[in-house]
Amino acid sequence: MPLSKHRRRRGRIQPGSRSSDASLSLNRPKPKANWWYISASAIIAFLVIAGFVVGGASFGARGGDSETYVKGIGIEHEIMPTRRHISEGAKVEYNTVPPTSGDHYARWAECGFEEFELVDERIVHNLEHGNIVISYNLEDSNEIDQLRKVFDDIGPSKMWGVARPYKEIPSGTIVAAAWGISDTMTVIDKERLEQFFDTYAGNLGPERLVCTESGVMAPPNS
Repeated sequence: MPLSKHRRRRGRIQPGSRSSDASLSLNRPKPKANWWYISASAIIAFLVIAGFVVGGASFGARGGDSETYVKGIGIEHEIMPTRRHISEGAKVEYNTVPPTSGDHYARWAECGFEEFELVDERIVHNLEHGNIVISYNLEDSNEIDQLRKVFDDIGPSKMWGVARPYKEIPSGTIVAAAWGISDTMTVIDKERLEQFFDTYAGNLGPERLVCTESGVMAPPNS
């Protein structure tokens, strides 16, 4: 039977018809899916780059590179059970001399090299904040000057270091202390002191706060 002129072959779509437009739209890529993929990729890339930037900035501010004791760099001590603030003038019996943890005054010592005594209960607050405290018992003024120069030459000491005279250790002795760690020496060993700072400054202690020129403790990246 002959086909009618008005009948169309099955499956053929005439140009300009709605069916043609629908078919073409089905074959087109979905723009929403593409934009979602691009946006997600951009966000992931941003987070990865930001992570590296923030991580790098934090490392630079801290100065040190270890959050735990490193064998051969100082001696590890038991952390005392409490680290409460106590009244000015109160005394604490610490488990090491000089102390490396424990209760302390609410006010810390400003960073820098001092030639006057700072009591244990004050400098322990510095240790809690990640500072390094150098205690020295040197009689010779030339040795004190030498130690001061070494201290000032150590980069992290400006933000993380306190040095003080200390009569509770033997004459001629220097002790570098961090939270839970100390290193005792009988000579002014610059390389050893630098290594102690580079390893622990800004990394040990339950609160990480850096010294500022105004005497205020602040987060490293503030």
